[in-house]
Order: sequence, then structure tokens, then C-alpha cells
Amino acid sequence: MKNDMYDLTIIGGGPVGIYGAFYAGMHGMRTKIIDALPQLGGQLAALYPEKYIYDLPGHPKIKAGEMVDQLKKQMEQFNERIDVVTNTNVQTVEKLEDGTFKICTDQECHYSHSIVITAGNGAFTPRKLDVAHAEDFTNIHYFVSTMETFKGKDVVIFGGGDSAVDWALMLDGVAKSVSIVHRRHEFRAHASSVENLKQANINCLTPYVAKDVRGEKNLATEVELVNVETGETKVLPADEIIVLYGFISSLGPIKDWDIELEKNALRVDITQQTSVSGIFAAGDACTFDGKIKMITTGFGEVVVAINAAIAYAYPEKVHRHKHSSAMMK
Repeated sequence: MKNDMYDLTIIGGGPVGIYGAFYAGMHGMRTKIIDALPQLGGQLAALYPEKYIYDLPGHPKIKAGEMVDQLKKQMEQFNERIDVVTNTNVQTVEKLEDGTFKICTDQECHYSHSIVITAGNGAFTPRKLDVAHAEDFTNIHYFVSTMETFKGKDVVIFGGGDSAVDWALMLDGVAKSVSIVHRRHEFRAHASSVENLKQANINCLTPYVAKDVRGEKNLATEVELVNVETGETKVLPADEIIVLYGFISSLGPIKDWDIELEKNALRVDITQQTSVSGIFAAGDACTFDGKIKMITTGFGEVVVAINAAIAYAYPEKVHRHKHSSAMMK
């Protein structure tokens, strides 16, 4: 079994998991990444590859797909130490008597000295547009992968968060018209993005929600909106409809493991360790007092987690390093 024993297994191959594998490679760790999606990159690569990210240090803006590609290229420096298993769901994690772990997926079992969970929000399904027969229309989108679909079209976007505002701004000038519909007066996006939204040629409709979607055959052609305060209704032409109400998320099988959860996330201490010693978490998969959900904070958290994983897996090496440092002083 020694040949199958990894120093570290990262569960979740999104940006934080990829960066974690790179950082572990810098420390000489033999690492395995396990991810449920067919390719690395997580939700960003799978759902929003052309969505711009504006809050990554050193990049005024960068497409999500491009950021993931750069992270992969960075990780490839240590390819000889990193194995990637995709399209695989982790089902069970068992801590063995010697403190190592047996990780069984829907295909096989893996063995590791330590684990870092970077699975984001886990399994995710989009919140659907709450109108009758919405599922019948093929031009209602919950995932956006390319802007070409919306070129020269009348586009209606539902949502008030960063994704909705960002896509509205990206499609301004690409689509024939862009309308963004939000049930509250204030958008919940970054202040600078909201300011750009006000300056753009975008029809902002607040506080409105969808009342009905009408069309021919399986294509929507217009949406009826209702003002949640006055009851006033409006009808908008709609060649394409984008619904960005967020996701209903679940950590899936992780919820069934014997690990402390808080608000559907893994509770961690200052070393990013969960309630099970040797299992750590970083990024959106974890929570702690003062937690801020951003990619940049996830990168920092996974660095802390991997250093703690090294200390867990090889305490004698850490002890020797500290002793040598003390002697040098």
C-alpha cells in the first residue's frame, strides 16, 4: 500500500485546490487532486469561463477561464509530484489506526497522510426562475459559457448579485439591449460595479420580479414583470433570458462524514483544521469567525492548511526544523 500512499489529497479541483497542489509541490509533497467535474477549474471554469474577475491582485480584470489556465500552468511545474483524478465523487473518508486516511470514491479507494478539502460549496444546482412552465423554454439560461449566444439579442437578466451585474456590464454593447431585473432597490454587487451599471446603457428594473414568461414553441419571446411594492406590471421583449439567483448548494457526502459543520460549511480552527485531526479545509468549503468568501482569501487559507497538513503528516520533520533553527540562533 506504500506505493499508493500520498502525502496529501486535495478534495476539490477549483482555483483554491489547484493553487494548493502547486504550493504542496513547492514543499515536495506527493499530492493527489480528486474532483467531481470532468476537468479542473471548479464552478468558474465549468459555468463562467468568460466571466471577468475584477478583484484578483495584479489583474485589473481577467476572465475566469484564463485565470484557471494560468493556475494550471503554475501547477504543472510539479507535475511529477501531482496526480489528478477527475469525474469522480468522494463517498467515504476513513481515518485508519496509524492516523492516515482511506478515501473511497465511486470508482476506487485512495490513501493519504493528510487531506485538504477545497470543494467549494460542494454539489450545486441553480435557483430556478419561479414562473409557470419556465422549464419549457430553451433560451432561459442558468449557466453562461459564451457571449456569442447573446450577440445582437434583447437580453433580460434576473438577479442582483455580482454575477448578474457583471454579466449585464459584459453584455452591454454586445447584446442589442440589456435589462437587469432585481427584487430589491439596491444591488448586492461590488460598489464599483454598481456605479458602472448606473453609467452603462442598461435598463435597471427595481424592485421587480418575473410574473410570466411567454413565447412560441420552446422559445421565450417576452417576460412580464411585476413591481413588488406597487403591483405595476411591465412587459419586455426577450430573445435570451439569464437567471442568476445563485445556487442551492450541498456538501453532498461530506455532510455524512463525522466532521463538525456550521451553516453547511466545515468549521475550522486557526490552522484550517476541521474537527477531525489531519483533515483541513480552505476556500468556500470552510467557515470560521470573520470568514470572507473570496478567491484571494481562499488562496491564503490553503497555504495555511497545507503547512498544517505537513506538520500533521510529518511532525518529526517539523520538530527537527524548529530545533535546527533554534541552534542557528
